[in-house]
Amino acid sequence: MNLSGDVLHADPIRADRYVSTTENSPRDHVVVRHRNERFIIAVAEQVADAEHLADDALANIDTWRTQRLYRLQGLVNGDRRLETSDSGTNAALRWITLTTDQLVTRQRGDGIYAGLPWFPEYWGRDEFISLPGATLVTGQFAQAREILASFAKFQDLDPASRFYGRVPNIVKPGSLDYHTTDGTPRFVVGLRDYLRYSGDRELVTLLYPNVKASIEGALAHWTDASGYLIHADNETWMDARRAGDLLSYSPRANRANDIQALWVQQLRAGVEFADMTGDASSAKRWKDIADRVESGFVRDFVDPSNGHVADHLDAANRADFTLRPNLLFALDLLPGDTAARELKRSWETLVFPWGVTTIDPSSPAFHPWHLAPGRWHKDAAYHNGAVWPWLDGIAMQRMIEFGQIEPAWRLLDANNMLALTRGVAGGLPETMDAYPHPGGKSPRLTGTYLQAWSNAEQLRVFYQYVLGVRPDMGHGRITLAPRLPQALDHVESSNRIGKGVLHSTLVHSQAGAHYAYRLDGETATLSFDLPGYPPNSTRVAAGDRLIVDQSDRILRFRHESRSGRVIRKWSLPADQDLLRQQKRMAELFGTVRFAQPDRANAERVPSDLIPPLKQK
Repeated sequence: MNLSGDVLHADPIRADRYVSTTENSPRDHVVVRHRNERFIIAVAEQVADAEHLADDALANIDTWRTQRLYRLQGLVNGDRRLETSDSGTNAALRWITLTTDQLVTRQRGDGIYAGLPWFPEYWGRDEFISLPGATLVTGQFAQAREILASFAKFQDLDPASRFYGRVPNIVKPGSLDYHTTDGTPRFVVGLRDYLRYSGDRELVTLLYPNVKASIEGALAHWTDASGYLIHADNETWMDARRAGDLLSYSPRANRANDIQALWVQQLRAGVEFADMTGDASSAKRWKDIADRVESGFVRDFVDPSNGHVADHLDAANRADFTLRPNLLFALDLLPGDTAARELKRSWETLVFPWGVTTIDPSSPAFHPWHLAPGRWHKDAAYHNGAVWPWLDGIAMQRMIEFGQIEPAWRLLDANNMLALTRGVAGGLPETMDAYPHPGGKSPRLTGTYLQAWSNAEQLRVFYQYVLGVRPDMGHGRITLAPRLPQALDHVESSNRIGKGVLHSTLVHSQAGAHYAYRLDGETATLSFDLPGYPPNSTRVAAGDRLIVDQSDRILRFRHESRSGRVIRKWSLPADQDLLRQQKRMAELFGTVRFAQPDRANAERVPSDLIPPLKQK
């Protein structure tokens, strides 16, 4: 019998027992039980432990299966229910929720597998990009808490180490790797996101020493005179290196634009946590650094002649203006009109109807296909042309933020249909080709067949930016900013928030719109935000309802108690300044278009961004 390339030696005494030691990890032992039509595979460092686990599974498999069935039903029903007027949307989001759950696991502590089949391990950046969509919008706060607490245990807390304060890039049985710069900011931002959904200040207090170490370690070893976070070529998410000399296929040292945006978020989250824990001196110092990075970003990264934003600055302070989707993460650091123009340019250059490519197709380094044996190594195309579905999340979010709901929805709907009709049921892949191959209608799926952050970002954007439910329970607030596309005229959902559940009914019609919310089990300030109107807030008790009707450019609010008693009624007319701003954005984006493949461009031979490999 063979399992994962390892020879399993049959036990001569028991016909249902097989044991192996793996070549890569000789301490691991695999035990296989075969009884009737069932195979049970167990892995442990000791044979006895693996045998005990296999026996336990055989004895309890039916109970475990029933428990899992009920738990999975709970993810798509009950207090996590979602029902829209579009059956395809319902099916896709339910499948994506269930399939994503397969990657939330316990290996070396609690975590989220980066992807299958090649990444059954935890990656720092993937883990915390995936955390909101995989656990928070689905209401699995206890699981999210365990993931954060578990990962914190692997942080480098040796003050003498150059990696002091970093969380690992990779956590797998038997090894840790710290060679990434973005995993650590995303860990801190993940803690902030967890606080916003759960309101759990206790975990913030518990992990505040880890947060403080993450910032102080960066300040000690990884910042320049301007306060920017510095890094090596392969320490951003675009980390593919060439075998032989380990030079980066997409060199971005030493100050990438997305890294600076993450660094500012890390510092701002640190300020929030420092205020909560009474560390006033750290809060002030970190705020000053964040302000300095933000104020310097436009000066150092933006070309004043055309408003274009550099992908990165090199060690000699030279700006590289190659257009990459990393820019989308940095839009918060730009003035509004500059951000809008750069978003439109990015969308029309990088965003195909099936996803976001990793470099401007007009760049000499662009590879139209990820896999092209005989033409180039797949890693040369990995971040130089290949489409990554996880990037669709930030692209759709930004478009919705700037009022471009329908283009964003077309991409979200395309991903929904991909999850239902191609690859794994309910799964989005790691990568895709940028262009269909000659004669093909659709780009080929590449990379892992199931990638955590691809799935998780699809869920996050739907709940946070289409339904528009964005909690901040650390401060007792919930933003309600629905942005329904024309394809959805009715949505009902139930979302766990804090210790309670928010029930929402959203209805669009030719006559106007109707929004009704009921918050059970919690007290919070609900802030309703609709384009053209100033945000309007009201404090609700557990069981209260907020009802908003929109017609004739007037919002009519009604706050009711649990018993139906009207507590307050008020109206809000559209704001003329906000309407003018909407009109300006509509004119700026116009009929914004997806990027389209350039067939002639596909015929040229890409050039790598790194020099040829030297022969030894």
